Amino acid sequence: MWNCTNLPTMIKQMRNSSEETSCYMRAFLAPLCWAILTSDSKSNVSSDDYEVLLSAAKPTLLNTPLKRIKLPRRVERVENMKKMMRMMCEVYDSMSEEQRTQVGRWGKEQITQKYFNCTQRLSSNSSSMSMESCKPSLKWLNLEALFLMGPYVGHLSPDDVDSSPEGKLKKQLLRSVTSTHNWTDSQVLHKMGSAVALLSPEQLSKIPRDKLKGVLKNLGPEITWKKEQLRTLIKKQLGDKKCEEVLGKELIVLQSAIEGVPSCMLKHVNAREVLDDPEGLKKVTQRMKKGQLKAMLQGLQEKVESSELVLKLPGPLLNMVALNVLDKEVMSLEQAENKTWSRPQAAFLVKKLHDGKQLHFRKLHSLLQGVTCKMIGMLADRGLQDMSQAMEETPQWISKARCLALKYFATLEAERPDYFKTITEEELDDIPSSLILQLPPPKVKSLPDAVCVVFINKMNTANLSLIPLRCPSRPALAQRALLCLLNGGNLFSLTEEDVSRMGPLLCELQPSQLWLMAPDVLSYSLQAMASCQHIPYRHRAELVELVKKTFGDPSDWSADTMESLGPLLLLDDDSVHALSNKPWMKAVIYFLKSHLIHISDALKKKLFDLSIPPSTPPNSNNETDNSTNTVSDNGPTVEVIEELGMLNVYWTATQLDEMSADTFRETVEIFGAISDFKEDQLIVLSQKITEVFGPASQVNESVVMQMGCIAQGFSNSDLEKLAFSLDTLEEIANCGWNESQMECVWKSVARRNNLTAQQLGAAEMVALDQFLCGLSSSELSQLNIDAFRDAMGSINGIQCSFKVAQQLKNLSVSAFGDPSTWTEATVSTLGNVVGEICSVFREAGLDASELASLDASLFSFLSVTSIPLILPNTLAALSVAQLEALGPDNAAMVTSEQGAALRDEQLAALERAVTRAGDAAPVQNLSEDSGAPSVSVEGILAYVKPLLFLLTGLLLL
Repeated sequence: MWNCTNLPTMIKQMRNSSEETSCYMRAFLAPLCWAILTSDSKSNVSSDDYEVLLSAAKPTLLNTPLKRIKLPRRVERVENMKKMMRMMCEVYDSMSEEQRTQVGRWGKEQITQKYFNCTQRLSSNSSSMSMESCKPSLKWLNLEALFLMGPYVGHLSPDDVDSSPEGKLKKQLLRSVTSTHNWTDSQVLHKMGSAVALLSPEQLSKIPRDKLKGVLKNLGPEITWKKEQLRTLIKKQLGDKKCEEVLGKELIVLQSAIEGVPSCMLKHVNAREVLDDPEGLKKVTQRMKKGQLKAMLQGLQEKVESSELVLKLPGPLLNMVALNVLDKEVMSLEQAENKTWSRPQAAFLVKKLHDGKQLHFRKLHSLLQGVTCKMIGMLADRGLQDMSQAMEETPQWISKARCLALKYFATLEAERPDYFKTITEEELDDIPSSLILQLPPPKVKSLPDAVCVVFINKMNTANLSLIPLRCPSRPALAQRALLCLLNGGNLFSLTEEDVSRMGPLLCELQPSQLWLMAPDVLSYSLQAMASCQHIPYRHRAELVELVKKTFGDPSDWSADTMESLGPLLLLDDDSVHALSNKPWMKAVIYFLKSHLIHISDALKKKLFDLSIPPSTPPNSNNETDNSTNTVSDNGPTVEVIEELGMLNVYWTATQLDEMSADTFRETVEIFGAISDFKEDQLIVLSQKITEVFGPASQVNESVVMQMGCIAQGFSNSDLEKLAFSLDTLEEIANCGWNESQMECVWKSVARRNNLTAQQLGAAEMVALDQFLCGLSSSELSQLNIDAFRDAMGSINGIQCSFKVAQQLKNLSVSAFGDPSTWTEATVSTLGNVVGEICSVFREAGLDASELASLDASLFSFLSVTSIPLILPNTLAALSVAQLEALGPDNAAMVTSEQGAALRDEQLAALERAVTRAGDAAPVQNLSEDSGAPSVSVEGILAYVKPLLFLLTGLLLL
């Protein structure tokens, strides 16, 4: 009977028989049918017969004892697998927890086999021997898989839940779990994984306190919560405490929810408990805001000796420790090594250790960022070798790589003047790859052919991020690698293997060179270049055209082609605008977006447009497939607003006005996080706040926290009425407030918190951030100088009016002394603030004697974003040494207007600052020969992003 082809027919006939006559046969056939369905035999059962067998086998599953079920190792057809899962969902209620978990794992395996052609099984067998193992990162739980799994999703692991590729799938999964289980059970909550963060505040409030504690611990510090969720979690765990003492273990258990703890409470934390749990303290401080960190540090310093704090504090808290405290407590390298220091702290400690002759470069780690070019210039051979090795081991902390390289190269050429022309393979192999990247173009060009193998091997794994994007060494290295691979031949002779050996230098090749490759090699090269972290700006337009000529019109591309070559096409705004609206386009672009370092405005707008298809006019005969209801009759829907996130900035004021009150109430926090709404959008959104939550005087603190940047849309009088808390300000500091608005926000905070300027400590100043500009001149004069000095290293982004900036400038001089006495640590500390508060001095001019008093070595510690704000005549007052000391990143930010005011020798110094190669070949020759970026004055000065910040303040004191 096992192979009886008439069995399905017999079952069909039995269906037409009475219960009495067929009862026995059904009881007999049920286990037989299940045995056939679960056997390893490859019987060719049709889809119809398979369904008949399933229906007959169902009683077996309904009456299976509470033990593991025998399940088929593999269901041959997708349709049959779907039917099997459907039947499993029907018998879910009759199964034990162990059986449900078993079916959940089995369903996952069947889905990965059928849809992703991979297996979860570790051991090979006859059915999966030819199948590769699934990658751990596989996003298998898509919408179809979710529907197939049904209630069994609640029995998957947290990692499986996190493998859902879209947030909306997690929501559907969450609904499935919460509707099927006693979802507040600890095991169920654990299985939800990161989907717990999708629970509403009301649902979170239903979780028992002890179970919620376990949930937060399992989730760790990486989960992001909404503000209303944070309020619920904090109240659930800490009760109604405001600024009272809190146990350390109560804070540490919060993990990712620590962001919701008021700063005033952190000042009263039980110091001994948090310090005795270093791992827990490390995790929670990763998620704390600067104001919170400064508040906690203040509380700890009142109860614990500074020496113990410097020894035990994790990086985020340690970075808040003032320099004067470090001066007292750190006396040796052993006390400073293996810690993560901020740049000002590193500069301070390195100088101290250098003066005490305690520098051992391979032990410095994060302290390496404080090493100056002057120190490197004083190194002897042994120190130079140690510093070079340290750079190779910890390149992320090296800020003076070019200085080190030039010193290293000069040492080698002191031994043999033509060192790089006659270098051997062994000698080149001894030079760290990170230093070879710094070779000036002429030296790169002079490398002998005999070292090509070693050179190519080193460049194949080189980290190009160690050299500036516009550094001429980039194209020079690429050209030398190309010549090595050509070995006297032409570009058409290159193979795919040759191209792969170029590694990241392939990204520097000119499109005109790529065009000369064989067609198959060209296709391979372009697909490889789609993974480049950076394509030179001067190559992009031509490269995009080459892609189109090679692979055809993008409107004809398949989804696979778009996924493969999309990163190159997206370099061109016109090509982005022209992308088709094919059904798969949105999903592919979202996938590509997650892998891009820079996302253009054109791409953001395209994603918005793809998510918001144009509505069909009434009575139109056009047929569109708008299965996703993105814009309802009442404006944008919750679903699409949540999907768009920061892209909601592209709604028009009219569209925002059409949004329903319920939708806005549910999504207000999403809109509040957007800082670049236009005035008409802000007016509409602020009116929505009033419509939904009442007038400004009645809007509670919770809503004010959620509304974020929308508050800008309120009048000044209403701003004073809003319930701003001190903890709110740091998050909205960069919304783009004007001076009068900042004054009103400060007045609101001061009134609600009974604060005066005299009472502001370092923690409060850090929390105020941008809103320090809202203090009046008389209030600023009352600030405590010690607290101001302590806060400066943690404040950034400040842009004040001329009047306020002048007052803050005076405070800076009072706190840090005359500019002629400033060190690298002082400049780096003030780099976060002084340039910002003095950026308004663009019209004030500068005393040349103050400018000349700044040591040239300080200039590389300046903030890059401050450079465009320096007045042209101010920049022209810099000496040649000072300009050259700016370094490549700072020099690249000089504007064309600033450059026009410089003398020839200053322009040459600026060019050397970019290239850092005094023996470089003439600029125009390098560009013609190798395709290097033009580093002529015009070329250097055109590459800018006019922002704000530091040097203006430093130079205008």
